[in-house]
Amino acid sequence: MPLEQVLVLLCAAAGAGWVDAVVGGGGLLQLPAIMVTGMPTVEAMATNKFSSVFGTASAAVAYARSTKVDRQVALPGAALAVLSAGLGAWAAASISAEVLRPAVMVVLLAVAAFVTLRPAMGAVPEPHLRTQGRVAAAVATAGVGIAFYDGILGPGTGTFLIIAFTAILGLDFVSASASAKIVNIGTNLGALLVFGTQGHVQWALGLGMAVCNVAGAQFGARMALRRGAGFVRVVLLCVVAAMVVRLGWQQFG
Repeated sequence: MPLEQVLVLLCAAAGAGWVDAVVGGGGLLQLPAIMVTGMPTVEAMATNKFSSVFGTASAAVAYARSTKVDRQVALPGAALAVLSAGLGAWAAASISAEVLRPAVMVVLLAVAAFVTLRPAMGAVPEPHLRTQGRVAAAVATAGVGIAFYDGILGPGTGTFLIIAFTAILGLDFVSASASAKIVNIGTNLGALLVFGTQGHVQWALGLGMAVCNVAGAQFGARMALRRGAGFVRVVLLCVVAAMVVRLGWQQFG
């Protein structure tokens, strides 16, 4: 691979780490950058997962040091996510992305409308929403549904996790982002285990990108912690809009 392409990928990895750390959705930047090099789709997805798992883990540590992580949801959700994302990655070859993209776009548009029409959502915690039933629903949604989606398709997994934790449990956006990182480690690991055993990961390139992803993730996590839920909300809406545009272009462009 030419040096110029490698440098572009390293920069994309740093930017993706920042976006992922703040609100998820870094794959919108990193995965297309890898695919532009001509790498086969499955190898690009696998290398993207390898790089991302380091950045996500780094961001999770940064959040855990400064804000509360909902361990009652994040830990069992992450454990389930390893299995569910692995199943999604295994099924990726047999389920067409063209079938899934329209449904994902509808969900994203609903998310954007929901967050826009409820400006108070995620601004402050709403502990009255938390019940045992809602905790179980959040674990299942994150550890099974969203994790399977991450294995089979992927874009915006971190964003979906944040929205799920905010809407179901009443977490503020910063706490939801902190908890989402733990589950996202599980989704990345589950898919990576499958892709790795199938020989699809470009290990050397992925390791270089991982270093840059970690650097971007550290910067993004600290910025989100410093600026708070309002900043995260704005970035979330921007990322959702970018995902809708990208998926629409892939589906209809």
